[in-house]
Amino acid sequence: MKPLPVVTLWWVLLLVPRLGATRKGSPEEASFYYGTFPPGMSSLCWSVHLSIFQKLTKSYIDTQGTSDQMWLHWGQGSEWGLEGGGARIPCPAPHHLLQEDIALLRELHVSHYQLSLSWPRLLPTGVRGDQVNAKGVKFYNDIIDALLKSNITPMVTLHYWDLPQLLQVKYGGWQNMSLINYFNDYANLCFEAFGDRVKHWITFSDPRAMVEKGYETGHHAPGLKLHGTGLYKAAHHIIKAHARAWHSYNTTWRRRQQGLVGISLNCDWGEPLDIRNPEDIEAAERYLQFCLGWFANPIYAGDYPQVMKDRIGRKSTEQGLEMSRLPVFSVQEKSYIKGTSDFLGLGHFTTRYITERNYSSRQGPSYQNDRDIMELVDPNWPDLGSKWLYSVPWGFRRLLNFAQTQYVNPPMYVTENGASQKSDCTQLCDPWRIQYLKGYINEMLKAIKDGANIKGYTSWSLLDKFEWENGYSERYGFYYVDFKSRHKPRYPKASGQYYKRIIIANGFPNPREVASWHLEALETCSINNHMLATEPLLNHMQMVTEAVVPTVCALCILIAAVLLMLLLRRQS
Repeated sequence: MKPLPVVTLWWVLLLVPRLGATRKGSPEEASFYYGTFPPGMSSLCWSVHLSIFQKLTKSYIDTQGTSDQMWLHWGQGSEWGLEGGGARIPCPAPHHLLQEDIALLRELHVSHYQLSLSWPRLLPTGVRGDQVNAKGVKFYNDIIDALLKSNITPMVTLHYWDLPQLLQVKYGGWQNMSLINYFNDYANLCFEAFGDRVKHWITFSDPRAMVEKGYETGHHAPGLKLHGTGLYKAAHHIIKAHARAWHSYNTTWRRRQQGLVGISLNCDWGEPLDIRNPEDIEAAERYLQFCLGWFANPIYAGDYPQVMKDRIGRKSTEQGLEMSRLPVFSVQEKSYIKGTSDFLGLGHFTTRYITERNYSSRQGPSYQNDRDIMELVDPNWPDLGSKWLYSVPWGFRRLLNFAQTQYVNPPMYVTENGASQKSDCTQLCDPWRIQYLKGYINEMLKAIKDGANIKGYTSWSLLDKFEWENGYSERYGFYYVDFKSRHKPRYPKASGQYYKRIIIANGFPNPREVASWHLEALETCSINNHMLATEPLLNHMQMVTEAVVPTVCALCILIAAVLLMLLLRRQS
């Protein structure tokens, strides 16, 4: 990450003192709403999330005939692949722990489980006409059947960033429009193989981060730095690929399978730094349109947000280009894309204060320069494990209400929301995550009371796991995973116990009961901490047992054989 220009640092120094003064004493922060979510047929779907790639292991690749994932190929030469443990950390393959995962889901009392499929696991080359991996199909069938047997409804994501490496090498990944057809073939394979049991499909999860970090900054696979162009081109093809898959489901599969197809978009809330300043208000609106509107507006309104078209077009002209760096949808494409979502998946983690950037950038074309904004945080906000993540619950309610108004009351599923912990020390007692859950879920309850059409909530995530460029250095799970242990045991954290109580109560019934959840969760985690502390000793004893017992047995057998030989010789 490049250091900020000096002028930016001066702006930060001048503006930070205004943050507390502008928002101090906000009634939204002080109030807590005690109540429950809608009951009966309209009851909320409670879920946890796990990306299948983020559990993918070297042992699985070697045994299941899966081609190289784009991430695995790219991670071999990346710093995060070494420092964070990489995607190839040796541990049991996911299918070995399937029943244990199902047991953890039952323990949490979730009604739904949000998982992602792996394109290269099902189609090793990425092309359906080449080869379908039967082992991959069976793997997902086993997961889906096991979930349904436990009365847990699967919500399935088709694409969570893991592109087949051959499609990246041969076509340049999402820079090439041919991937629209290849993705449609892959989606239809999934509808055909699993659609009789899967009723909630998500085409893409957080495509904005995928294209920005993969084709703009190079921080994610495939690691390209096509500043100011690559991400817009990739997003253009992804939006059309989403629409194509939706139409395929709508015309071929919907009547017999009766399912829903949507997309999941992640966005932080952008709050104007000064609500009395029109420039800050406009900058915050621009922040949201470049984040959420970039993908949602074409799907719900048929075209990119006007502010994106205007600003990128003007900057392209200033940079001496004849055409805008933002691609253009044809009239037919606008009509084809509009309305291609049965629900809006919305991921959210934190909030930023937004102000206009009042200085010209000397850098060339880029997504950041196109937005012309500054993002700030209040130093009083609680910070969490990730350096970018602050707990600001009231921003969640505002984002939900914004989406409800902007896209004319779509059915919404919260598809990602959670808090992280650095893994420098092992902490099963995680009160910061409990406070995060309590605050954010309560703000979601308020948004429903406001009129937002929210159908489900998914917490990120079930287990500690591989966190992309951060490797295994950050932990979001309700269950702690000991990655250094041979068998990768899982230990419940206090936050998982707390989330379970919210689910069982379907909200926050009364102050006394909610307070008791906190105490109960912390008492439970103290016991689990003791168990985790004794784990190294147990592992050592197990290793000694595994090594010593066979050796002793072998020696006993050898001694017995020698004695028997001597006895026989003596008798003869």
